[in-house]
Amino acid sequence: MHFVIVDVETTGGSPKQSKITEIAMYKYDGKEIIDEFITLINPEQSIPEFIVRLTGITNHMVSEAPKFFELAKDILTFLDGCVFVAHNVGFDYSMLRHEFRSLGYDFRFPHLCTVRASRIIIPGYDSYSLGKLSASLGIQLDGRHRAGGDALATAKLFNLIYHKDHNKLASFIQHEINPQKVNPKLSIDAVDDLPTKAGVYRFYDEFNHLIYIGKSKNIKKRVEQHLRNNSTRKGEIMLQEIARIEHEVTGSELIAMLFESELIKKYKPKFNRQLRKSIFTFGLYDEVDNQGYLTLKVGLTSKSTASPITYFNSRKEANEFIKNRGDQFGLCQKINGVYPSKDACFHFSIKQCAGACIGVEPKEDYNERVNQMIQAMSYEEDSFYIIDKGRSKIERSIIWIERGTYRGHGYAPYHFNSTSPEYWKRFVELKDENRDIRSIINLYLRKGVGFKLVQL
Repeated sequence: MHFVIVDVETTGGSPKQSKITEIAMYKYDGKEIIDEFITLINPEQSIPEFIVRLTGITNHMVSEAPKFFELAKDILTFLDGCVFVAHNVGFDYSMLRHEFRSLGYDFRFPHLCTVRASRIIIPGYDSYSLGKLSASLGIQLDGRHRAGGDALATAKLFNLIYHKDHNKLASFIQHEINPQKVNPKLSIDAVDDLPTKAGVYRFYDEFNHLIYIGKSKNIKKRVEQHLRNNSTRKGEIMLQEIARIEHEVTGSELIAMLFESELIKKYKPKFNRQLRKSIFTFGLYDEVDNQGYLTLKVGLTSKSTASPITYFNSRKEANEFIKNRGDQFGLCQKINGVYPSKDACFHFSIKQCAGACIGVEPKEDYNERVNQMIQAMSYEEDSFYIIDKGRSKIERSIIWIERGTYRGHGYAPYHFNSTSPEYWKRFVELKDENRDIRSIINLYLRKGVGFKLVQL
């Protein structure tokens, strides 16, 4: 397998509105660079002054350079049969996709991002920007913000991670959507234009029937996963039926989850019923054991009539939560079933457990800590706002909880919190609460990162 490491310089940051001013490509065979292609390109539009200062590429320099359409065939020939590699591949790949689209050509190659791969294969660095990572690794980077220098440094980085673990590296190759596998009425260009923000998406068939509703932190990425999913029979059937896609950006992942739940309950699309497993498969329950100690147990929600304290996607996630949160409150891992032992738990031997596992600690003291943990997980009777990301940089999302009940959500101007919280209700669209909504909010609050709580 051969790889082509690519870097482009452009007139701006938007593939739709910008043009390429320089391209550099290095072909790598798994051992060394075997070929290169570097050239300036006439973008047929003026280069902004701040881009000139950044790259050093002037309008005069590109005035006599070949135009993109004159180089298109040579670029395709150089890339033929190779994996497209770049640092932040989404940008370089999208720029070439749009340049070729303007010529009426559907540019598609398997591609790989060295930022994403480096974070996993060589973890632990403070920054994975090309400049800082190169400096940390001792990679010489001559000609920063010029295509040749950046592409060569990326090639050296790629060589390092390739030899570190080329099998794992192969797992980062992203294969393009095959137009022959999807419904002929689905516009692949429309998929390319989907946002990379959090939100909800809807799939319709060729008869305009709503067949699936989903949510994601990255709408485009998740939709593309659906359109490549032919690993199961049901996934392949849905793939062939998708003829149109709609989406709505929410900015906030929590609002996307709430909105998805609301829409699924309202429309009940057929593939949500057939494919979607409940995200509330496992619950956390409390019960008193034979010695009178309050224990925490994980169980299937489908087999319990009791209301769980909170919900989990998997038993593993639930057990990890019991371990971590239990340690914070000094709870016994043996009593909670995550440390099987006939004798005292390990934490008792290192004095991090007071001995409830062998009956040493009074059950009243122990049970009080269990109840404190349960209370800390619940927002019963609490009133607060969850402040999160907005749909754009000029706004924030706001979710209102009043006396333990979800009241609704909405969006406010970015600096709205300079006013008193009593006025924030005007930004909220009122909604109904149900068990699933409470579970979603509990799940999100349990993460504890990425949002701000404002108590009322």
